[in-house]
Amino acid sequence: MSSPDPQVRAARNRSTGAAARGPVVAVTGAAHGVGALLTERLAASDEIKQVVAIDERRGECDDATWHILDVRDPAIAEKLRGADVVVHLALDLDLGSDDAARTAYNVRGTQTVLTAAAAAGVHRVVLCTSAMVYGALPDNELPLSEDAELRATAEATGVGDLLEIERLARRAPRAHPGLNVTVVRPATLVGGTDTALTRYFESPRLLVVAGSRPAWQFCHVDDLCGALEYAVLEKVEGELAVGCDGWLEQEEVEELSGIRRMELPSAVALGAAARLHRIGLTPSPAGDLAYTMYPWVVSGSRLHAAGWRPRWSNEEVLAELLEEVAGRHTVAGRRLGRKDATAAGAAGATVALLGAAAVVRRARKARRRV
Repeated sequence: MSSPDPQVRAARNRSTGAAARGPVVAVTGAAHGVGALLTERLAASDEIKQVVAIDERRGECDDATWHILDVRDPAIAEKLRGADVVVHLALDLDLGSDDAARTAYNVRGTQTVLTAAAAAGVHRVVLCTSAMVYGALPDNELPLSEDAELRATAEATGVGDLLEIERLARRAPRAHPGLNVTVVRPATLVGGTDTALTRYFESPRLLVVAGSRPAWQFCHVDDLCGALEYAVLEKVEGELAVGCDGWLEQEEVEELSGIRRMELPSAVALGAAARLHRIGLTPSPAGDLAYTMYPWVVSGSRLHAAGWRPRWSNEEVLAELLEEVAGRHTVAGRRLGRKDATAAGAAGATVALLGAAAVVRRARKARRRV
């Protein structure tokens, strides 16, 4: 695509226009995922003066000013000079990433962006983590307030990184006086995403742990971008949770999806998940299973008080998710190729999981006999 005519760009930013009075916003991770969607949204907004896009490759938004670099590079401070707000979305939460490399990128990248933003005179940084930081626990309130204690542990994919980012966010205003940090925590994110939670719906049977109390709340990426825009425009600040209104019980999810459940005792399900991950057969640690067992629904009260409302319902987001994952086949978090899925089928997939569980039970019995 060719760049817009400079005169057109200049006309758009004349001092008489609304955009000239708006902020200059830098977005990291701007070439892909949520970052790309937000960059396009902000670039089209009359309330934004200019968008500075930062990533390791150039994206498709021609109305943004692009800088190609790694967010861990201290040179990013110069690229942020003149920005009023930075939205940091350059995170690696890929299930296939090496754990140590992922943590090094996520934590070091966030540290560098916060320090660089302060050095460049930026007054606000918006970070995006996840409502997973509240933890999925049987005694969680329904819904959780934004001020609820962060009780998650580092046992689920990427959650340890997100908790460290939360700690950095809370320390940053003390380390850098004058820097305001807003944290946005979406519920189960849907819309071009691939996570342990979206893969749950690629399974031939929905694994339900006996005695658990799941409560499903989703967040469409469009609604997340809307919430991030509210934060950019300073319509709301602090620690924000975002998701669809309300939640779906497990029985409702099964009825809407048409996927039947497979119920297992807690010890069997968690033991099998831990073993499959330990021997490298699945990308998801056993900690991911807790988020399908217990509620971690959020209220989103601060965004609601500011006038923001989700455009998507849980039912609508679930329908889109099911459409996205149609034709994919996952067992215990491991995505199967078409040939494997055809050979295994739903029954074979169930047997595979139960077989892993049987291995765990036999190992336990052997240890008790010793």
